[in-house]
Amino acid sequence: MSEDILVNIKNISFNYNGQPVLSDINLTIKRGEYLGILGPNGSGKTTLLKIVLGVLKPQEGSVQLFGQDIAHFMDWKKIGYVPQRVGLNGISFPISVEEVVGMGGADHKSIVESLSQVGMTKHRTKLLRELSGGQQQRVFIARALAMKPQLLILDEPTVGVDVESQTKFYHLLRNLNKNLKLTLVLVSHDIDVVAHEVSEIACINCKLVCHGKPKEVLREDFMNKLYGKELRFVVHN
Repeated sequence: MSEDILVNIKNISFNYNGQPVLSDINLTIKRGEYLGILGPNGSGKTTLLKIVLGVLKPQEGSVQLFGQDIAHFMDWKKIGYVPQRVGLNGISFPISVEEVVGMGGADHKSIVESLSQVGMTKHRTKLLRELSGGQQQRVFIARALAMKPQLLILDEPTVGVDVESQTKFYHLLRNLNKNLKLTLVLVSHDIDVVAHEVSEIACINCKLVCHGKPKEVLREDFMNKLYGKELRFVVHN
């Protein structure tokens, strides 16, 4: 397999208690790509991420990470993960920004570098609970970056984040992809944002509905298959 293919998903199927969640998914993620994954609630997006991260094992199919079967893959530092922003506003214990970023075992130099990359250096001594939702998400990206990953996976990272912070957040992701050459996978419900930010789109609703460049994928016929025929689809220029 080419060294440019970081993730190779072959014929993946998964079910919960006999109910199909993913069916015969084939997908590759190439080095330098900025892949957006779209799909309605319950379409299997997060389940697919958990399979790639080794949290879930599919009933059928295989996954290769950096050219190696996932069962034998040990170099997990190559993959950074930023989960959905759930319950961060309820954090009450006194943990600083630097301590959060260093949770993965990063050294001081890496912590400083990653905070600089996400524009959070001046907040390094603050407590996490003192930050806004957008700033907290930057801290969690810094935590992932501190381990020097080659692939960064983000699952609905802007849920609960205000619009202004979202704009800054996506600008950050764009810079990470273009300037640091970091491969990104972004799961989102925001079709318009995904259409303008990513280089590739995979549309999932149990099956892989379509995969390609935004202009090729974001067509009415594909969106109808993905969300239903009653969808009124508009992309703003």
